[in-house]
Formats: sequence, structure tokens, C-alpha cells
Amino acid sequence: MVYEHHISGLTLQTGDLICTTDGEGGDIVGLFWRLIGKFIPGDVDHIAIYVGPGGRSVEAGAKGKVITFDITGDTWDARSMMDQRGMFVDTLHGVAYPLEGKGLSRSSQDLIREEVARYCLEQAVLEKPYNINFLNSSTERAFYCSQLAYKAYFRQGIDLNTGVGVGRIPGTKSVILPQEIWDGSVHSRAVHLDSGGQKEVT
Repeated sequence: MVYEHHISGLTLQTGDLICTTDGEGGDIVGLFWRLIGKFIPGDVDHIAIYVGPGGRSVEAGAKGKVITFDITGDTWDARSMMDQRGMFVDTLHGVAYPLEGKGLSRSSQDLIREEVARYCLEQAVLEKPYNINFLNSSTERAFYCSQLAYKAYFRQGIDLNTGVGVGRIPGTKSVILPQEIWDGSVHSRAVHLDSGGQKEVT
């Protein structure tokens, strides 16, 4: 089943990728995660996979394993989800749509979306641990956030690894960076904060 949900004016369908920036707010927790995010190249530091129904999503993150969590409401409010996600706070950057622009029929897209969701939910049920070895993106014994999205799509014949690696550091092309997935998705929409709240910019 393919589900649809809306956060901060952006449309999510099963299999779409929620892209965030670590940190939110000026307290110690927000500042801690903002510091962690500084070590991750690019503006996008984290990826979660929307599966549905409602706001149900999957991520590998602060709890040290793959989990499911529910987006509360129709805006991204990391603090309201801390009980589910651990002490992790992040800010919505946008939504990446890996299937857009690939010339796939609606039925093919739906099948891929369902399989991506099934794979991610299976890893959560198995409580696969967090993968601290970012160079080993081929393993399925443990996952970091963007690696989980990569593996789910790779099994469907879609490679989200553009091979950019980490800067010019040799031997890092196997690392799947959140920013890399964002940049490689043709249709992604950034969300920026202004004085009136959140607004969508293409």
C-alpha cells in the first residue's frame, strides 16, 4: 500500500526520504546535535524513510538501532518526537524523491515504494544496530541513516550512491552521504525558515 502524508507543506509518499539538518534550538541538546552535524559534509545530515500510514517513518539514528517513529502533526517538530527517537533533535531540510524523473510507470513506482517500505520496516523489526563503519555501506548487519535508504533502493535497482565520497579523501567513495542522496534526487524541495515560519522553496 502506498500512503501519503504532509509535513510543513511538503508531500510525502511511501518511500520518499525526509532530509534533515542536525540540531534545533539554542539549548544544550540542540547545540550538541548542531556540533555533530558539523562533521557531516553538506547541509543534509540525516535521512529518514517515510513508510506510512499516517506519519510512520523509519530511521537509523540516535537510539543506536533501526526504529520506527511517528511524525506528530503536519509539521516537523523534533522535540515532540524525542521520546520515540532518543535525545535527537533536527530541523527539516526537505524531502527527496528518488523515483522522480526516472520514467517509471505509476504501477512500477508503487511496487518500488512498497518494497522499500517493507525492507526498512523489516530492519526495524529486527532492531538492526547502528553502523558506525561508514566505509562499509554494503553490509546489511547494521545501518547508518543514509545507508538504510541506499540499501532499500539498491535492492530495487536504483543506486543512490553517486560515488562522490567524502571530499577528496581516497577510499571514501563507498560512503553514502545524506547530502549525496539529496543532491542525486532530481526532485527535492528545500524548506527554509523565515520570520513567518516555514516556507517551501524549490
